[in-house]
Amino acid sequence: MKQFLSFVRKEFHHILRDRQTLLILLGMPIALIMIFGFALTTEVKNARFAVLDFSKDNATREITNEMETSRYFDLAAEIHGYNEIEDIFHKGKAKLILVFPPSFESQLQHVHNPQIQIIADASDPNVATTLTNYAGNIIMDFQNRYNQERKYPYTIQTRVRMLYNPQQKGTYSFVPGVISMILMLVCTMMTAITVVREKETGTMEVLLVSPVSPIKVIVAKAVPYLIISIINIISILLLSYFVLEVPIRGSLFLLMSESILFTITCLSFGLLISTATDSQMMAMFISLTGLFLPTIMLSGFLFPIENMPKALQVASNIFPARWFYQVVRAVMIKGLPLAAVWKETVILGGMAVMLLLASLKNFKTRLA
Repeated sequence: MKQFLSFVRKEFHHILRDRQTLLILLGMPIALIMIFGFALTTEVKNARFAVLDFSKDNATREITNEMETSRYFDLAAEIHGYNEIEDIFHKGKAKLILVFPPSFESQLQHVHNPQIQIIADASDPNVATTLTNYAGNIIMDFQNRYNQERKYPYTIQTRVRMLYNPQQKGTYSFVPGVISMILMLVCTMMTAITVVREKETGTMEVLLVSPVSPIKVIVAKAVPYLIISIINIISILLLSYFVLEVPIRGSLFLLMSESILFTITCLSFGLLISTATDSQMMAMFISLTGLFLPTIMLSGFLFPIENMPKALQVASNIFPARWFYQVVRAVMIKGLPLAAVWKETVILGGMAVMLLLASLKNFKTRLA
């Protein structure tokens, strides 16, 4: 028994000395339960909406206030004409717009049948459907209270208009997310594994003493995965357009350029992981659990970022997939030009440069 306890104690010492293993055993479960616990929900909260109010009477102000004070909506802007609607959606300032006709309260009192138009950004059809249902319920609650105070049965009709995806096809949001996941998986994980494999087998040192510089060795490792990723991008776009009938409304050249930029960012991430690990299993674990899963959860692909606590919303900014998903949806589904996605492009470019420089510096420090 004493010998058995000594072996147990020795194993504990090994685990405590290995900080990477200790972080995985204790830190990763906490991180995953926090991410999944707060992000895994079908409820949409804190969605930004705008108001186009041609009436500006007590009834429209009351409905707007009820929308704003609910936990589902935050008032982002008050616009003054139909020509501002596209601009609001293009800039991502709102996901839903309420349009009140002129003399809304007068129509409610005398005609008893006014209309409210609800315009939603349906590039994410699930979110758009949920938000229009929330808005419809709030308007219905207002109508019921209004009827309780008066003699006649007043009815408010809501007309829903879905922009960018009138048929509310789920593939419109599915395809951009799949592109992000495939590129992240192929580029990041496979690049990290292929470099670590050379380190494990001892062939990396042989490559480094060759006439080729270390930087060229690392870049040569990444180039095949860049080419494979470009082939994947082309095949996904072809299948999306011809089989799934997802339109490419924006510039195909811009979409390919943004995809290649995201690919380079993912390759740089993989190189950085490879320089920080010494085994293929550790590189795969960090790529999958530490990067791939949080990227899916925090990119906005499966669950709206607005639903999450502020801490997770801030943390989502460090994942390239969040910015790339916004770019693909804007260019592919909405047909927006580079001027509408320049901020996301700059962020992705900055990430690619910083990650590549960090990975090359760490690589030369450890192996050169």
